[in-house]
Amino acid sequence: MKPIPLMLWMLLTAMPATGETIMFNQDRQGTLPAGWVAGVTGNGTPKWTVEADPSVRDGTNVLKQSGSGDFPWCVNPAASIADGFVEARFKPMSGREDQAGGVVWRWKDGNNYYVARANALENNVSLYYTAAGRRHTIQYKDAPVEAKVWHTLRVEFVGNHIQVALDGKRYIDVVDDHISGAGAVGVWTKADSVTLFGTFSYGSGGTDQHREKM
Repeated sequence: MKPIPLMLWMLLTAMPATGETIMFNQDRQGTLPAGWVAGVTGNGTPKWTVEADPSVRDGTNVLKQSGSGDFPWCVNPAASIADGFVEARFKPMSGREDQAGGVVWRWKDGNNYYVARANALENNVSLYYTAAGRRHTIQYKDAPVEAKVWHTLRVEFVGNHIQVALDGKRYIDVVDDHISGAGAVGVWTKADSVTLFGTFSYGSGGTDQHREKM
């Protein structure tokens, strides 16, 4: 697919963005968030559960991945978005092989989707596409990712234009044509990462960053 023509960009980015933020506080502890599904790309035994946030005493819940697998994921299949944004507040807690937190979008199934992630062991931010169960690197950039600290990872995507930001700073800005059309959104980890997700936001339509780009 060729880059989006200027007039089409203007139409897409003029669309108002609509979104939703999920905090997991209404979900029962020890279970998946209501309506979400979980699995793994490749092999492994991931464990996704809503748990009490261990750092506070006010009853706040988090979504925790405490199992292991090649690429564990947990998505909301009811959210079908082609153009918009995903954002997650995450805390990498532990992991000998990896300490990663990521977001997925245009998720068609467990073997086909985009993913952006930040890794506290490698101190970088990466963008990938997964096709037929194989992960392919699009781009990665060095970035400070401290363990056991909350971070915010945000991706904005319109057509084949993808922007990835960590803690308010944009690190990746690329054009990629591998996966198009609407798909589910959710969160992602890698290997033995034990990761907490505090909030998850998503929305469809144009975004402020893309309007500024024009």
